[in-house]
Amino acid sequence: MTNPMQELHIAKVVVHMGVGESGDRLVKGENILKEITGGSPIRSIAKMTQPAFGVRKGAPTGAKVTLRGKKAATFIDTAFAIVEKKISARAFDREGNFSFGIEEHTDFPGQSYDPQIGIYGMDVNVVLEKPGVRIARRRIAPRKLPSAQRVSREEAMAFVQEHYGMEVQ
Repeated sequence: MTNPMQELHIAKVVVHMGVGESGDRLVKGENILKEITGGSPIRSIAKMTQPAFGVRKGAPTGAKVTLRGKKAATFIDTAFAIVEKKISARAFDREGNFSFGIEEHTDFPGQSYDPQIGIYGMDVNVVLEKPGVRIARRRIAPRKLPSAQRVSREEAMAFVQEHYGMEVQ
């Protein structure tokens, strides 16, 4: 019998699409994100000026969508199928979160190539947690999260292998 406070779950999935410029290309990317995820995209802005790339500080350069609950679970199932159930061990950080990239939006079901839109790639970031992390986030009397409630890299790898049948390389 396992301790229910030690069971991992997906807290959120953040899907980010970096376009590199604002304007029509960014609007097309936002529309693709909305179709794929079913959520409403939020624009991400440049934190510093990069004259070589024509990027100004404060200019929108990408879009992201945060998914939680059932939407996150269904999106992860689809995304794992696209990457052929393989993920690198380097994709996991010390806190048990992991990220991977999808090169073409056309790999998703219902998406096809349109020459007027082009091809967009995206990053998928998955945050795993255990029950009880609220004690570190609450406003009144926050406490340090005990080490037993933190997700380790090895636990995250085992979770992905057991629940989704992923191959960690």
